[in-house]
Amino acid sequence: MMRAWVLLSVVLWYLTRVKIYVKLREDSPILACMDFKRATKETVDPTYLWIGPNEKTLTGNERINITNTGKLIVKDFLEPLSGLYTCTLSYKTVKAETQEEKTEKRRYDFLLFAYREPDYSYQMAVRFTTKSCIGKYNDLLFRVLKKILDNLISDLACHIIEPSYKCHIVKIPKHGLIHELFIAFQVNPFASGWKAGCNNSVDCEDVTNRNILQARDRIEEFFRSQAHIFYNDFNKTAPAMHFVDHSFQVARLDSCRPGFGKNEAMHSNCASCCVVCSPGTFSPDVDVTCQTCISVRTYGAKSCP
Repeated sequence: MMRAWVLLSVVLWYLTRVKIYVKLREDSPILACMDFKRATKETVDPTYLWIGPNEKTLTGNERINITNTGKLIVKDFLEPLSGLYTCTLSYKTVKAETQEEKTEKRRYDFLLFAYREPDYSYQMAVRFTTKSCIGKYNDLLFRVLKKILDNLISDLACHIIEPSYKCHIVKIPKHGLIHELFIAFQVNPFASGWKAGCNNSVDCEDVTNRNILQARDRIEEFFRSQAHIFYNDFNKTAPAMHFVDHSFQVARLDSCRPGFGKNEAMHSNCASCCVVCSPGTFSPDVDVTCQTCISVRTYGAKSCP
């Protein structure tokens, strides 16, 4: 019960702050130590005090840039820079008649989270007719198809993983029974040597995601051409084994790097992002969720102590 209350308190605390998502290794947006209403008025003798994660004053840090008007930018954002940033604006109000001065203060809170794009892979499925569910030709077709697809996308450092097939007897409306191979496989962007295309970048999901999108398009075009060839060779006898038109299906699968996960309830404005795991959670693998671990006190934890 106590554990549940602690987690609820954390959730409610997060919901009361302005949340800002910063892509890993990029600069944060400009954070202004002033709301819109205050910015439309003159401000006398303003001073700005920025406090960062772990309640540390944001001075003497080469990644932090604070202007003389109190605007803050965090450069080259990394996981440990995630957390609560607060700015206290102090200014004076002066009565014209008496020159009486009064100091006013306003506090502004920002929750910054590092995020990265998920790694894409694609689950695909196709069907082929076959003469029988028994015999060596089904396995031969399966192996040849995998080799063709691997060769088709090898220059993109993508490859076919977890291929499988099953043979079923299918009743086609207004036709008899036919045998079909139900083939499934994943297209993965981490074939041998995939890091060579990253130009020595530590985080290169932009590169791998671009590659796998091309791989997806090539494979889709390959099966589209199979249907075109079949329908335009109508003068020839249809082969016993051929691609079943409109059977191609594709679904994207997302995964997050260790220390990151998805949480639509907590991060609705970045629901498709892999957001850094918050204190109290961790992610040890390429899952898409951060698991609970109340002993974790840092952002981006990859293990539970």
